Amino acid sequence: MSTAKSALQRRTGDSVVPAHLPTVQITLEEWEVRAPLSDLALRSVAAVQAASEQPPLPLKSSIADTDASRPSTPNLRHPSKLGSRPPTPLPAATRALASHALDPKQPIQTPQQFYDWFAQIDRSVTHSQEAHFRAHVAMVAGHLDTTGMLLERIDEVEQEVDGMLDGWRSVEQSGRNIKDACERLLQERDELLELTDEINARLEYFQELEHATRVLNNPGESLVLQTDFLYMVERIDICIEYLKDHRYYKEAEVYLLRFQQCMTRAMTLIKMFFLASMRALATDVSKRLSEKLAPLLGELERRAAAHPEELSALLSECHSAYFSVRKSLLVGRLTEEIRGLDPTRTELVELTNAGCTYLKQLCTDEFLLFREFFDSGEEQLYAYLESLCDYLYDDLRPRILHETRLTTLCEVCTVLQALTVLDVTELPDEPPDEPSDDTEHSKPNGIGKLHISRLLQMVLQDAQTRLFFKAQAVIQTDIRNYIPKQEDLAYPDKLIEVRRPESQFDIKEKEAGSWYPTLQKTVWVLSQLHDYVKPAIFEDIAQEAIGLCRQSLISSSSILSQRNASAGALDGELFLVRHLLILKEVANTLAVAGKDNQSRTVLGDMSVPDTVTSILSKTTALLPEALFTSLGMPRGHERIRDTKHDIDQDLKRACQNVISLCSKPLCEPLREWVDRVRAFNASRSVSSHPNQPKPLLTEQAWATQSVAEELHGKFVEACERDLRISVTRLRLYLEDNRTVSILLTHVKEAIVDGYMTYRDTVWNMYAGTLKRTVYSEESLKQSLNVICDS
Repeated sequence: MSTAKSALQRRTGDSVVPAHLPTVQITLEEWEVRAPLSDLALRSVAAVQAASEQPPLPLKSSIADTDASRPSTPNLRHPSKLGSRPPTPLPAATRALASHALDPKQPIQTPQQFYDWFAQIDRSVTHSQEAHFRAHVAMVAGHLDTTGMLLERIDEVEQEVDGMLDGWRSVEQSGRNIKDACERLLQERDELLELTDEINARLEYFQELEHATRVLNNPGESLVLQTDFLYMVERIDICIEYLKDHRYYKEAEVYLLRFQQCMTRAMTLIKMFFLASMRALATDVSKRLSEKLAPLLGELERRAAAHPEELSALLSECHSAYFSVRKSLLVGRLTEEIRGLDPTRTELVELTNAGCTYLKQLCTDEFLLFREFFDSGEEQLYAYLESLCDYLYDDLRPRILHETRLTTLCEVCTVLQALTVLDVTELPDEPPDEPSDDTEHSKPNGIGKLHISRLLQMVLQDAQTRLFFKAQAVIQTDIRNYIPKQEDLAYPDKLIEVRRPESQFDIKEKEAGSWYPTLQKTVWVLSQLHDYVKPAIFEDIAQEAIGLCRQSLISSSSILSQRNASAGALDGELFLVRHLLILKEVANTLAVAGKDNQSRTVLGDMSVPDTVTSILSKTTALLPEALFTSLGMPRGHERIRDTKHDIDQDLKRACQNVISLCSKPLCEPLREWVDRVRAFNASRSVSSHPNQPKPLLTEQAWATQSVAEELHGKFVEACERDLRISVTRLRLYLEDNRTVSILLTHVKEAIVDGYMTYRDTVWNMYAGTLKRTVYSEESLKQSLNVICDS
């Protein structure tokens, strides 16, 4: 700013030339005489010329602007050019420097040229005198712009301050609201804490059940000796008394029963510990006896192995004597224990669990005791253990063979398989690196580990056999001979009920409840049998169940289609597609017909859209070739089993019927009209009277332009109405959007193919007037996409 002011002052100080010409004028000759240049001035001019030879000369406008701020008396610099008289001769260097932007381009020869040149100089002087005014105007304009900008900033600051005030008021109001809400929440918290304390005081009696159950589930026979055991029993007594006094509490009866069961278990543990203590006395005697007999028996076993013909009979007699003595000691106690289980009244699952668990412990103890004496005779040992198990099997096997409940048989199989899996995996063998005190009598341990599965195999086979026959009976009664009820075929009302907004858990339960009863029964039976029977047996019964379920679905679909000729047909086919997809997923999941592991893995991992794609890929005669190209599906002919092949064929036919029912009603009027046009054209070409004038197609009442336009309008209305309804039903029956999208793609292609035939026909009629009315292929596809996506 100071630089601009100094420049302005410098310009105003230098402008001393008056704005108008003096009234007294002199000639050039007088000027030359009165103001001749001295030698010093001439040297100065020569020095300026020498200094200006290095840089290039500025533009004319720049020179004019620069000279405008300096005193303008150009005629005083070169007085030699103003007169007609030759000026004082100048040196050559001085003449070379006498070039200025205001100098005349040509020598002045006439007064008019002089006046023109002088007017130019006068304008230059006037312009230079007004330069400081223009600078001042520019400075004032800059100040005005700055002031306007400051005013705008002030307005913005005021708006920001107003916004901050509004925000502060809002925060203050929100703070008061939060304070009130916090006070209410604190009050509610105090009330909830009081209520929680009261509930906890009552729940302590119910929560004691978990602690008691956890204590009773601790392994080991020394549980009754722990300090917490008697305290837990006392707490159970208190809880039982409390629940008896408050039976009106929710589930009080259930908890009372469980506490009583815990009390029974605790007393049973005390009894078992006493009995184990008693048995330990006998075992201790046996162990002391084995310390004396084991070395001798070891020598007999080694000799019998070396000379089996002579000594094997002696060893067998020792085995028989041992088993005879042990059996005489155990049979009485064993029958008493089994009688205590009450085999005729106890629930089958509980009897199986308690009895087999007891036998497992008994056989384990006998196995370990036998190893203390012998290192051979494993086959005789298992025969002896099986004879002990027969005492329980005689009571258990009839109960299994007469059991009619499928779930109970499955639970029995679960118990037996669990006991089978939990075989004895570790036995107290002598460490190999530990040196023996008596190397002379050391012997390798030839008997392996105890396999409980070998002892339980017989009863497990009985349970599986009964389970198989019972499953076959269920399949025949509840699947093959099932008679549908009115509510079983209430479609699509059942699906609409399922879609009502509820919790995710309720939706999943209702989704399974919306399945047809035979499908539900098939899934339930197969899920029960899958883990309890052999794979080959399961595959046979699964194929039978799925085949009968498929037949029941087809017959039910026919019944549903006959209810309503228009909507019922589509409901019936969608019902069949929906349930066949589920049935195929069940078959894939359970690996019904997959001996090839690779094929089973591929089919088992298929989703519902992949299933539809795979099914449609096997269609070769009824669907267009473009269908396979659009979906990128192979045209392979893989070898599959009959069950899945039948499902695929039925699912293929159902999908084709769905596509036909969705597209055919829309294009049928167009197809009939096109067939009539073609028939008329064919009749004209084979007319029997060639000389008679042939009637024109457009003159027919059914082939006029208005009729063609009406057909197009009805087609558009049918698409908006019927196709939208069909899309809604598709999404109602089939939850997966990809599956619906695959079917809708082929529905749209069928509609486009039918309409394109009509369009190609009308384009060649009526002199092309309907080309703007009817759809093009792209516009029709866009319209169908909008309808299907809405």
